[in-house]
Amino acid sequence: MKSYVRTGAAVLALIASGALTAPNADAQTPYYQGKTVRLVVGFSPGGGYDTYARLLSRHFGDHIPGKPSVIVENMPGAGSLTAVRWLDGPAPKDGTAITAYNPGLITQSLLDPKKMNNLKFVDFAWVGNIARDQRVCYVWHTKAVKDFDEFRKKSWVFGTTGVGAANWINQRTLQRVFNIDLKIITGFPGSPEQRLAIERGELDGDCGSWTSIPEDHRANKLVRPVVKLSRQLPPDAPKDVPWANDLAANDEDRAVLNVINGAGEIGRPYMMSKQVPAAQVAILRKAFDDTMKDKGFLADADKLKLPVDPMTADEVVDLLKTIYNAPPAALKRAKAVTE
Repeated sequence: MKSYVRTGAAVLALIASGALTAPNADAQTPYYQGKTVRLVVGFSPGGGYDTYARLLSRHFGDHIPGKPSVIVENMPGAGSLTAVRWLDGPAPKDGTAITAYNPGLITQSLLDPKKMNNLKFVDFAWVGNIARDQRVCYVWHTKAVKDFDEFRKKSWVFGTTGVGAANWINQRTLQRVFNIDLKIITGFPGSPEQRLAIERGELDGDCGSWTSIPEDHRANKLVRPVVKLSRQLPPDAPKDVPWANDLAANDEDRAVLNVINGAGEIGRPYMMSKQVPAAQVAILRKAFDDTMKDKGFLADADKLKLPVDPMTADEVVDLLKTIYNAPPAALKRAKAVTE
């Protein structure tokens, strides 16, 4: 009887202990353990957005508790708008789906809200931005043009993925602020296809992030920058490229350029659906910020010649609020420029 009582007591103690520790054990299991985080890029493989996403994917998981797998998927379409709409559509809302897209869509949502179905990028759950964009318009080296004055006197053919993409907006700016005779060809799946068309002579040039131009094109001076749309360019860019704002004819044009190029600072953005629980958003934001300081990540970026100039999610949201509060007169003119 004694033995039975002791055995029963021991069993009860074990049960009690299990009842108390099992939930705690579950609570200590990181949410992301065993999961896969998807970085969905709104363009075809090989371009700047894809390259940055693959760089991020190699280090991001190390900073997420539970160390999930991080993979890159490509979802090209509508200048990356397809990938953005996917977030609030069929994408999982559990914190495992992140989109990388062209920030030119932010400008488009500001200037043509009806066409964008009143999409507001401030309403998404932001993760962060790897690099502030430093944009430039350029022509292929075989084109006979020395500077912007020569450039504006000739006719050109540029290409883009679609209406609303950042380079499309830049190209429309050349047309309508600087009166450049420029034909825009839409429908390219991504920047690799555009670059191939430029190399073949089917396109004369493009506008885009300086870092999206292949390193060999930059190093071997295969492209000739004619105007920069950001105040500063990276150290490896030519020093004599004029800034668009300095070339503007008047203050009104400069105000328009500020509206159009405002979102350009958000160069390599990452965000999730607003429906993702706050706990998962906080985890991924911290992991992103920690990755931006990771020595291995920074060394990897340096090898790829990819500048890292990050913004936290809060910094991005603050900038977006400023952009969406632009003066009505500047918005009206900027809208006319990009229509």
